[in-house]
Amino acid sequence: MTGRALVIIPTYNEKENVRSVVELVLSQAPNLNILVVDDNSPDGTAAIVAEMGKMNPQVNLLQRPGKMGLGTAYIAGFKWGLARGYDYLLEMDADLSHDPREIPNFMRAMADADLVLGSRYINGVRVMNWPIRRLLLSRSASLYVRLVTGLPVMDPTGGFKCFRRNVLEAIDLDKIHSNGYAFQIEMTHKVWMKGFRIREIPITFTDRYAGQSKMSGGIVREALCVVWILAGSHAFRRQPPKRPHSPPP
Repeated sequence: MTGRALVIIPTYNEKENVRSVVELVLSQAPNLNILVVDDNSPDGTAAIVAEMGKMNPQVNLLQRPGKMGLGTAYIAGFKWGLARGYDYLLEMDADLSHDPREIPNFMRAMADADLVLGSRYINGVRVMNWPIRRLLLSRSASLYVRLVTGLPVMDPTGGFKCFRRNVLEAIDLDKIHSNGYAFQIEMTHKVWMKGFRIREIPITFTDRYAGQSKMSGGIVREALCVVWILAGSHAFRRQPPKRPHSPPP
């Protein structure tokens, strides 16, 4: 597959992980660039990335003034990448729960897709180091989203994704306001309702080894509400409209 790809990695206090994840991403393919979107991490994450960027022009840093949320970080990253002509834009976590070695699988899957989702719940449950309570919560949330919205994906809350640029150009990014799980749901739902091709591929999700999780009760509550807003905004329609033409890969 030809074209330039940008891997967008939001960070907040990820100094223990960021160097490893950047190095692993860059080792996967020569056409990969990285944009770290840092929310003014007090632990010095941005300084580490800036240092790496001086040594390697494929490493880029977008610093924001404070902790503004996952969704707005990705929106800022999408706009940055689109303005610089990237053909493919990937989302992934900074804590190595998303294995960078999966990126070549995403790139291959993009040959017949407009959005590729890394799924923890196809070909069995592929989650490592989670307590059973969190696994049940995640599985229940996925079922809830699918039942309410009709979104035909097994893992709608997952955050390891690859978009074609024309998909992001077709979405009004300024009207995406949700964060956390809700952001992932909303973006995939928008892509589906536009009629683009969505493909899921299996990934193994491994809970973080270092740093602190950003999960909170507010993130979960937001997701519970957003799915009804999404469903209601389309009169609970279950089928997407005819897919716009996508250029060949």
